[in-house]
Amino acid sequence: MLAGLAWRNLWRQPRRTLLNVISIAFAALIMVFLLSFQMGTYATMKENVLQVIDGYAQVQPTGYQDSPDLKKTIADSDAIMKQIETVTGVATTAPRTTTFAILSNGEKSVGAAVLGVDPEREVRVSRLNRSIIHGNYLDREDSNAIVLGAALARSLGVEVGDSLTLLGEGLDGSIAADVLTVKGIFESGTPELDRQLSEMPLARFQEDFAMDAAVNLIVVTGPTLAGVLDALPDLEPLLNDREVELKSWKQLQPGLDAAINLDLNTSLMWYASMVIVVVFIILNTLLMSVLERTREFGVLLSIGMRPGKLGVMIWMELSLLALLGLLVGIGLGCVVTLLIGHYGLELPGAEAIFSQWGLPGRLYPRLSLLSISAGPGAMALCIFLAGILPYRRVRRLQPVDAMRAA
Repeated sequence: MLAGLAWRNLWRQPRRTLLNVISIAFAALIMVFLLSFQMGTYATMKENVLQVIDGYAQVQPTGYQDSPDLKKTIADSDAIMKQIETVTGVATTAPRTTTFAILSNGEKSVGAAVLGVDPEREVRVSRLNRSIIHGNYLDREDSNAIVLGAALARSLGVEVGDSLTLLGEGLDGSIAADVLTVKGIFESGTPELDRQLSEMPLARFQEDFAMDAAVNLIVVTGPTLAGVLDALPDLEPLLNDREVELKSWKQLQPGLDAAINLDLNTSLMWYASMVIVVVFIILNTLLMSVLERTREFGVLLSIGMRPGKLGVMIWMELSLLALLGLLVGIGLGCVVTLLIGHYGLELPGAEAIFSQWGLPGRLYPRLSLLSISAGPGAMALCIFLAGILPYRRVRRLQPVDAMRAA
């Protein structure tokens, strides 16, 4: 009965009720869309940045992350990869060797990062093969081939088909020297990588740098980043008896993780401000309604209605108002998000910023249970708690005093 009375009371002032519903619905719509847009952007950032070179996780020798060194190796990489690939959530692994060496073309010499990769496995953990702008990526038949970043190729003045001299230090302290042919030039979208990264076949790298079958790290990837993260606790026991460490994407890309957290925390402050403003607007409206109806409440109390039930009725009015507005807002927010998620959203002028994080020119929001429920849920909780104020005010009313109110 109280719910019916509360619902009827809401529509005694339809214009006021509709304005409040629109206010709540608009705020809920904005929060659903913006959270979906943020979550979609964060997911795209992580996927694009990690798929360039790092992968979703890595197995490294102990201490390698803090001090990379060619001499820090994993000897039994094949056995480790086989074990890792049995874990649900992991699709494939890829071994790598890595060092810095001098690449020379005539009188031009540049210090560059040189990666030794297994071409067949590498294309499943990295998208560099899809970033080739001239020539082709490595394949299993290649022996003395190398692929370079576009900026690195310009610094060396080389094109596809030209020869490069590689000079470095081997694992045993010997001089590593080789002549390699440029097979491809890539443009990853990350300027830093394009300036200093090169890749050559793993077998050739191990031969040049006297590494036998050792590798420096193992890249781990899967169908989704979330799936690999869920698999990490199952991977840890497999590595306990080896001198290696398992690194998640947050450890591989701390800058990306910090940027996402900073943006999210800043946005949460803005969302909180929006919730507070909406709650105070709705609360003010309800308190005014309570003041206008004081004599009515006095009559109800005088004919035997208990103060507690009267307070509950007022609280239910606020709750029904909030529920109606939130349902409308969530519905509209989902529709808007799905529409923009289908066509994408371009932000002209932001291309330079996007390129730093490997973002495409068009972004797509991703609707999820979190983006649907987080903002509206916080708003509902605050509105329900705010309803305590009119509830307590009504409970303190005395029938005679209330009926004498102007």
